[in-house]
Amino acid sequence: MDRARIIDEALSLLDDEGLDGVTTRRLAARLGVQSPTLYWHVPNKAALVTALAEAILEQQFPELTPPSAEEPWQDWLSTLAQRLRRALLAHPDGARVLSAAQLCRKMAAISELAMGTLVTRGVPLRQARVIVLTVERFTFGHVLEEQAPRPDAAALKDFDMAAFAEQHPTLIAGITEYFQDGRTVDDLFRECLEVVIEGAAAKSGTAP
Repeated sequence: MDRARIIDEALSLLDDEGLDGVTTRRLAARLGVQSPTLYWHVPNKAALVTALAEAILEQQFPELTPPSAEEPWQDWLSTLAQRLRRALLAHPDGARVLSAAQLCRKMAAISELAMGTLVTRGVPLRQARVIVLTVERFTFGHVLEEQAPRPDAAALKDFDMAAFAEQHPTLIAGITEYFQDGRTVDDLFRECLEVVIEGAAAKSGTAP
């Protein structure tokens, strides 16, 4: 039994049952082994979650490269965040997994590259850290909401949508207007991200 097979099966378990269904007992049963066999590789649930986080990020970030000399750091950081979102969305509860992971080396490498890139481009270290942290946390928070359970039948049973729309006309109009021209949830994430990054660039004095 090698670690790679264990993590591959753990990812499959995550895909089938979500994070709450990922336990060492269930994983051992899928692998056809006793739980103590797993402890050589993943001694507890926290270690298993961190291993899942590493695997999820590795799928989207097999390599980490800085921007070219001609590419604005703002565009590069936006692309990085969009890749991070895709990594999280690739598996159920991906954002929860990364949020719960302890000492995830791949996430640390992503943060190191992002901060180092901004510092190289003239952003002061403290501001670089705040910008990268804000972009990462915005991305995690956005995906946590995207992956949250939708209202079930019981919740919708007594919900009066017509009354809700009447009480919140601007909210409903804004949602309707945004998506009526073919915009998608991917566009929404990107445009919200632009607000964050452009504001950070202006404050740092490195806006184009």
